[in-house]
Formats: sequence, C-alpha cells, structure tokens
Amino acid sequence: MEDESSFIKQIYEQIEPIDQSWLRAAGERQLTLTKPPTSLGRLEEIANRLAAIQRTLNPRVTDKRIYVVAGDHGVTAEGVSAYPREVTAQMVDNFLSGGAAINVLGRAGGIEVRIVDAGVDADLTDRAQLIQAKAMRGTANFALGPAMTRAEAEWCVAAGVELAQVAASDGVHLLGIGEMGIGNTTAASAITAVLLGRDPEMVTGRGTGIDDEGLAHKIEVIRLAIRVNEPDASDAIEVLAKVGGAEIGMMAGIVLGAAAKRLPIVLDGFISTAAAALALTLQPNVRDYLFIGHKSAERGHAALIEMIGEQPVLDLCMRLGEGTGAALAMHVIEAAAKLLSEMATFEVAGVSTKE
Repeated sequence: MEDESSFIKQIYEQIEPIDQSWLRAAGERQLTLTKPPTSLGRLEEIANRLAAIQRTLNPRVTDKRIYVVAGDHGVTAEGVSAYPREVTAQMVDNFLSGGAAINVLGRAGGIEVRIVDAGVDADLTDRAQLIQAKAMRGTANFALGPAMTRAEAEWCVAAGVELAQVAASDGVHLLGIGEMGIGNTTAASAITAVLLGRDPEMVTGRGTGIDDEGLAHKIEVIRLAIRVNEPDASDAIEVLAKVGGAEIGMMAGIVLGAAAKRLPIVLDGFISTAAAALALTLQPNVRDYLFIGHKSAERGHAALIEMIGEQPVLDLCMRLGEGTGAALAMHVIEAAAKLLSEMATFEVAGVSTKE
C-alpha cells in the first residue's frame, strides 16, 4: 500500500455531496406513484436519497454485504468489561461457523456477511474464510498512553478504504458495517467524548452489561485516558490513534471508501457510528451516504446521531453490535428502493388523482 496518509487524503478528496437534482427528481417521481403524497413517510426519504446516491430513479440494493470487523483493546486491562478479552477471538470463530446473531440475520435477509481480523489478540491465520487485515494484536492500554501510533491508525483507515473498494468492485449495492471487540464501547465512548467535547459520564454506557460500580469505574478510566493523551478533537486520526481501536479505524475507512465510490453505507450501533463520526470529521460530505441502521441503547449513541443529523431507520432497544441493527435496517432500505422502482404511476395504473 502506498503512503497511507496521502492515500487517505486522495480518497476523501474524491467524496462529493449527492446531486440535489437527483433528489428532486426522485421526489417528483414519488408524487406520480399510486399513493397519497408522502404517505410512505420516511421510506420515501430513504428511497429518494438512494436514488440520488446511485443517480437513478430505479435504485437497486439487492446485493448486500456487511463487514464485521474485529479487534482487541488493551484498555480491558483496566477492568472495563464484564467479559474477558479472549471472547473476541472466540466470537470470530462463532461468526465463521455461522452461529452468531449476525449470521442468522444475514441469512434471513440475503446479506453476505464477511468477517475481518483488524486487530484480534490471537493468531487466526489458519481461518480460511477470515479476511486477514491485522494491524496489531490488540491495541495498547490507552489509560497509560496512546492506543496505537499515528502510522498504525492511518494503516487501519487505509485498509478499511480498500475493503470498501473491493465491495464496490464486486457489485455490492448496499454496504453495512458491524464489529466485535471486548472493550470497544470504552473506546467508542472516549472517541465520542472527545469529538463532542462532553464529559465521559454523558456518553458512556454499560457495554457488555457492567453494574453501577463497573460503570463508574469505566467512566473514570475514560476521563484518565483523555487527560493522559490529550487528543485533538479536530484531528480524527489523532483521536483514533490515542483512544480508538483497530476495528474502529477500519470501519472509518470503510465509510470513507464507500462514500468515494457512491456506495450507500449502513451503520450498526454505537461503535460503528463512532467510526463514522471520525470519517465525518475527516470529510463532511460522507454524511450524504450514511444510513443509521438503528438507535442503540448505549448512552453515547444518541449524541452521535445528533452530530450526524440523520434519523435511525429502526429503534429496537438493541445493543448487541456485530452489524445486527444494520442487517435489519437493510430490509427496510431495500423495501424503500423497490417501492420507488416498482410501484405503478397513476397514469400507468389508470387511477384517478385527486381533483
């Protein structure tokens, strides 16, 4: 791979805002379909934006893929999770064998699920179906210093861009991201606190289900990490390097790469939205290509949703991760596209319009 810093810059310089003329054309077509105006609510807004992204009034999302990106976090040494670090590698094997929630939802929705090793603290090189993109065997403990070097952070983002480019080359119409990584809600909370300038208490939740005492400790660890590292909120790569994770960086890269290819991207919950917030900080035009799959029960997710300025497709009180919310949202997004593409017009159906 060429110098990652210049590669990333080239990518986000390619990201253009969606063409408003296509958005208007889709809105005009909605008015000709056999339904009262705006009667399909947000399905119309979703379909219109898909039309503008794909530059067609017949948007297609039949080929769907979710990348589930896995990585470990050194901050788990501080006791911020209810589960041990080894669970990350164990869940990767569960994904590969098809036994996790995301596998079930992928099969139900005709979604291809691909698993990526971004930074799992285990040797997984013998897993034939695993995408090998390991940047490191887990990040460093960011309560003591940076999670990774800037070069490592840039490498993660660049590798994510390449995953999105592969998806575009494969003819994927709709791309989703999910994750697995014990300790990653701590990283996502730290990123959110830095980017939004908020106290960690306002954006930190229970993650794997820690109790009140564990939550208070987790908040203090994040406060300590921010004091120790002093990340610059205006420099997304620095924030990622100091308090992020390999899988978060790779997902940020997938978002950038998808937007550069005019590929709509469906976020999952809190952690993937934190990754998208980093991408948005690098290139604001990314926003036009984002669909927030669902509103997570994690405390910080609402704050990130407000930052992005897009309504979630679903709100099911989920907080599992893995891309599960993105998978469910893809059903709705595909339905919205089909409504715009396949509904009859008043003229074709011979149905009278209102006087």
